[in-house]
Order: sequence, then structure tokens, then C-alpha cells
Amino acid sequence: MDRTPVEQIGPYEKLLSGSLLVMAAGVLDSYTYMQDDGVFAGLQTGNLILTGLRIGRGDYGSIIQALVSLVMFAVGVAIVRIIQYHYPNERAVTRKRVILVFEMALIMIVSIIANHVSILISTGLLALAAASQLQEFRKMKNGPFTPLMMTGNVRTLSESVLDFVAQGDVKALKKAGDIVTIIGSFFIGALLNGYLIQYLHGQTILLAAMILLITILFAK
Repeated sequence: MDRTPVEQIGPYEKLLSGSLLVMAAGVLDSYTYMQDDGVFAGLQTGNLILTGLRIGRGDYGSIIQALVSLVMFAVGVAIVRIIQYHYPNERAVTRKRVILVFEMALIMIVSIIANHVSILISTGLLALAAASQLQEFRKMKNGPFTPLMMTGNVRTLSESVLDFVAQGDVKALKKAGDIVTIIGSFFIGALLNGYLIQYLHGQTILLAAMILLITILFAK
């Protein structure tokens, strides 16, 4: 009999936490895209594509926001990496809470200054927030996870559905269900932002902070 111990799933690696994190990420990226002249807080692949397109068209004046996002995202990764040095894996739950609070603080600062400063500042701060999330939250149910990019999740969904249909793999079906939940949560975050930003404008970003607070409260 296989007596290999099952690795315990941490409170921030469960499906509920993962769903809330990607929902917040959906809010972040859709918010900066709409408010900050077509730039993403976390999806740096998108920023590189948009920057290449704009340079190709000779539209040099509108690339600075994407460059700021890229640079500040890298800075955000470095900051969180330093935090990880001081909070080793034995204190991972505390570390994740610290990073979520850090992310929430950045978001709340943006909500206060959004209409009073250059969008470069708000873009940079939200890129820091997105980087914090990506650097720290990289596992769900003991498997690889990213809260910012859905391309890999779409690939995993297709693979899992085929494995169930072709091979009757029930675990693959369960995995597909989890991935649908994650993709749907990201979509809902973007949808809510797209709707609320018409009425709340710069304050809409507080929705992401609320979702992160719920994540902390319900992570058990």
C-alpha cells in the first residue's frame, strides 16, 4: 500500500483563495488599462506587445506608461523577494498576510491620489501591487498557479477536459472544474471593474482591496 504522506494544502493555496486572488488581479489589470491609457499593472506580456505596436506606428509618446509598469513590476518582485528572505517557508502564512496587506496599502494609496497626480505614479504603484501577488502566490492545491495570466490556465483546461474524455481520468475532470472557477473569477473581476468604473472612476480600484481583505479573512 502506498503510504506516501499527502502534502498539506496551505490556507492561501485553496481554491477559494486562488479564486479571490485572480479576481483582484482581473480588477487591477482592467483598471489600469482603462484609467492609465491602455497599460496593464501585471500583464507585462501585454505591455511589451502594446509597446512594440506603438513604436512600430511611431507613437513614441504613449509608451512611457508601459515602461513605468515594467520597471516598477520588477522593483515589486525585488521588494517581495526581500520579504521572503525574512519570512522563510516555516512562516509562509504570516508572510502571505504581510504581502497582502502591503498590496492593499498600495491600492488604497492609489484610490486617494488617483485624480490628483500623474497616471505614471498610480500605474507604478499598481504594478508594484501586481508584482507582489505574482511573486508570492505561486501554488494552488500543491500545483503551479499564477493569479495574473490566464493563458496557461486555458491550456490546462483543454488538456484536462481531453484527458477526462479520452481516458476517463476523474482527477482531470476535477482539475478542469477548478480551472474554470479560476478563469471565471478573473473574468468577473474585469467585468465588475468595467461596470463600476463608469460610476466610481478612480475609486473603483478599492474593489481589489476589498477582495484581498476577504481573502485574508476567509483563508483558513
